[in-house]
This record gives sequence, C-alpha cells and structure tokens, in this order.
Amino acid sequence: MFKSVDIGIDLGTANILVYEKDKGVVFSEPSVVALDKKNQKVLAIGHEARELLGRSPENIITVRPLREGVIAKYTITQRMLAMIIEKVCGRSLFFKPRVMVCVPVGITSVEKRAVLEAAMHGGASKTYLIEEPMAAALGAGVDIGLPRGNMVVDIGGGSTDVAILSLGGIVVDNSTRIGGDHFDEAIASYVKREKGVTIGERTAEEIKIKVATVSTSGRNDEIEVRGHDNVSGLPKTITVTSAECREALADSVQTLLNAVRQVLEKCPPELSADIIDNGIYLTGGGALLDGLATVLHEETKIDMHIASDPLNCVAIGTGIALRSLDMLHNGEIFTYANIASNMAKR
Repeated sequence: MFKSVDIGIDLGTANILVYEKDKGVVFSEPSVVALDKKNQKVLAIGHEARELLGRSPENIITVRPLREGVIAKYTITQRMLAMIIEKVCGRSLFFKPRVMVCVPVGITSVEKRAVLEAAMHGGASKTYLIEEPMAAALGAGVDIGLPRGNMVVDIGGGSTDVAILSLGGIVVDNSTRIGGDHFDEAIASYVKREKGVTIGERTAEEIKIKVATVSTSGRNDEIEVRGHDNVSGLPKTITVTSAECREALADSVQTLLNAVRQVLEKCPPELSADIIDNGIYLTGGGALLDGLATVLHEETKIDMHIASDPLNCVAIGTGIALRSLDMLHNGEIFTYANIASNMAKR
C-alpha cells in the first residue's frame, strides 16, 4: 500500500543520501550513473555504476552528473533522481513525496531552478531547498536558533561551504570549489607528474583514505598501487607515501584555509567571541581527511569539532528540517526567518 512520505536529499557530488522522515538515512550511494552510449538509457546508478568506472566496455559510459555541488548534466540527474525516489518511496501516481534538497550556499537562480525542476520531474509533489551549512549545523546537533554565533565548515565531494549562523540564519558565508574530488585529482596529478604513472580516480581515492595526510604531525604510512606507466605503456606498481600526499594536497588545503579565513575576517565582533567559545564544526566526508582539523586549528587558533557522523551530517540535518515543511511554500529555501514570516501571515 502506498502512502505519501517526506524525504530529504543530500544531492552531493560524490554521494547521494536520502533521509526519510521518522526512519533516518535509507539510501546512501555514489552519485554515478552508467549509460548506454548509443541510446543514453540508464543502465545502473550508485554502487553498481561506480563499479564500472574505468572498467566498462566502449558501449557503456559512466557519468557523474553533479559537479562542484551543482547539476552539470540536467537530464541524467533527473533520471537518477526518479530512480532513487522510486526506490525509496515506490511508484505511485497519487502519493508523490514532498522533497527537501540540499544546495550549496550562494547557489545562483539558474542552479536553483535546475534543482527544483529535476526533483519535480523526478517524482516530487513539492520541492523545498535547504543550504548545506544550515543542514550540516542541524545534523551536527548545533542549536542554530539561539542568538549566538556558530561556524560550520562543510567539506563535500565537489565544494566546501563555510558559514557563520545565528538566530536560525546565515550571517556570513563563503563557498569554494574545493572538496574530496579535488583532493583525489591532486593526488592523481602528483603521481602522474612525479612518478610518471597514471592512476584512476578510485585508486587516488584509496590513497587519500588509507595514507594521505595534510599535517606534518599526521600519519606516516605508505601504500602500493598500480597504474599505467606513461613511458613504456605497461602496467606498473609504485609506492605512495603520506609525505608525498601532503605535498600533493598543499595547494588545495591552502585554498580551503583561505575560504575559512575570509569568513572569519567578515564575522561581526560579537559573533567572533561566540565562535572562540564554541569552536568550529567540521562536517562532510572531507572532515575525515587526516590532519585537516589540526591544520585548521593551527591556522585559526580555534578549537575544531568533527561531527559524530560527518558523512551523514547534511542528510540528518535535512531530516530535522523536514519537520517544518508545512510552514514553507513550494520552492522556498528553509530558514527560521522564512518559517516565522509564513506563520505570521496565517
């Protein structure tokens, strides 16, 4: 038997997570789609499609339709959303879910419209938006409704959103197109440049997870990986160390540090005192990068708190925001101010 449900979608560059009201996170898979090259038919999504990355025959292509936190390939994103919504909610002409989608801070009107239309065409009855720092703060357990400053750094796959929140709204924000995917690309570029070997994105991600660090006081490990020798054209096994990863990631980390510094420089003095007391909350998969919290602390002299569940933090926060759907208009962005304004009009 079908019933109408409310779901929140963390539409991430690397992973898509779906939070169903009263159930929690019910879907968590890579943002990858496998297509038939000839007729563009979707053959697989998520884990199944990711397994084909770099391994599929010529007639099958694997695509990541989301880049740097926004929709890069609209039609494919729409099809992917439709399959996900059907998988989570079932297929019904009459009981379509209300959907809240996370979007990067500072999203343009064109990007906003693309998200709304993709969700509606994917099977949503109504669609609402929530900015990722807001969702991340809620998911980290921060009480953003108080007149106190709280700072969140959400490091996703395609972008990093930095924001200071107070009284249920974003006071200062910044976004940089640096995230987990860029860390992978930096490692792959370094290996190609310094070792003359080309590796795939899955291998680069494995290096990042298992041995990479960005701090001189971080781990000191090494890993053997296989790639394609750029001179001989033959497969080759090489060793990559933590120190080499730190060198590879230096520029990306510096860009992230600059984004954090810019937000702190714009912060009102009263809220700066709150942030010194409360610390900075790190969310998103990038928060797990070894040594990153240490480097941020050294740069800002402020305590860092890694969320208890950084990978699911934004999705969990979206689930908390689902409780307020009845107080929002279709297409509206979730903020406490919007909720209060709509309630005052009733």
